[in-house]
Amino acid sequence: MESLYVAAISALWLGILTSISPCPLATNIAAVSYIGKHVASGRHAVWSGLLYVLGRLVTYVAVGAIVTAGILSIPGVSNFLQKYMNNLLGPILILVGLVLLNWLPFSIPGFSPSDKLQERASRGSLWGAWVLGAMFALAFCPVSAALFFGSLVPLSVRHESYLLLPSLYGIGTGLPVLVVGVMLAYSAKSVGKLFTSIQRFESWVRVITAVVFILIGIYMILRYVFYLI
Repeated sequence: MESLYVAAISALWLGILTSISPCPLATNIAAVSYIGKHVASGRHAVWSGLLYVLGRLVTYVAVGAIVTAGILSIPGVSNFLQKYMNNLLGPILILVGLVLLNWLPFSIPGFSPSDKLQERASRGSLWGAWVLGAMFALAFCPVSAALFFGSLVPLSVRHESYLLLPSLYGIGTGLPVLVVGVMLAYSAKSVGKLFTSIQRFESWVRVITAVVFILIGIYMILRYVFYLI
């Protein structure tokens, strides 16, 4: 149970780190622009932020559950992972750490919502925020893809968590927009300062997280592969 608590905190942190990375941050700024249309009403701004987070959460839960269930439903793969997951996690964490440091090129095909589709969503009611959250969650870029498929999915497979860990990851990715929605309800001027601070903060957080991933990866290799610890 204790390891599941650690996994839950890790999933939430991975989501937050994803949200403040340059590419996802750009989509979150677009979402803030949408929320800004309702700045005259504080309640609308907060609800827009909540529905945007919900849109991201539903998408990540759906993708995470499908991928995790798909992997675990294949008996040979499931048995192999249950036996060797600890051995595999070390190298995977090191690779993800290298991607976060931009030392290893990585890309994955992802859905990129067209400007026309985004415009239609932004013209909608409050539910347009939900649609934007769902669409932007599918727009994987190298960092978000590495964190989702390289860290969250193995974590979900290891704990056989179809809903909890992807849900926490989705909440983490939408938290900045929710915070901005609340801030817009009280002070629109502080939003620009917030994003400037986030951009400065992100580079340090990403490097620290990458180093932690690499160190944990080395530890797991020494312990579960070479049995030296």
